[in-house]
Amino acid sequence: MSNSMPIIQRRRIEAEILKQVYDVAKERVGMAEAQAVIGEAVRRSSIAQAESFAAMEPEGTSMASFIQLYELWKADDALQIEVTRQDDVHFDFNVKRCRYAEMYKDMGLGEIGHLLSCQRDGTFCEGYDSNIQFERTQTIMQGASHCDFRYTYKKAE
Repeated sequence: MSNSMPIIQRRRIEAEILKQVYDVAKERVGMAEAQAVIGEAVRRSSIAQAESFAAMEPEGTSMASFIQLYELWKADDALQIEVTRQDDVHFDFNVKRCRYAEMYKDMGLGEIGHLLSCQRDGTFCEGYDSNIQFERTQTIMQGASHCDFRYTYKKAE
């Protein structure tokens, strides 16, 4: 997997395909089940993509390598963030503008944008480095003024 493509471009390509899958699934099994299927498929994809990124880390994964990866998510002005804390253990920031949310709404996918994008923020950690814990209480995608990202590196004992 190429890690040079800005993530927002990758998400647009994925969403163009998943939109059709979602529409067919809604017709056949209803909205709730269609959302469950999309949510699980994206969760699995997120973990697999994270494992690929982790495998490319020559020194192994860490909070520092994770923070460097975030440049791919911010590329093409996809996210406007305000970092509130950044060190070897914490990476805390607020997203002030999210072009992912804007893109999904423009594509007619606002009702599942949280499944296509937001849920990945936590599941990515599962595949990349299980020592990275994620917490968020709100998202722009679901109507908040900003997203509050809190990543903490907790080495397993």
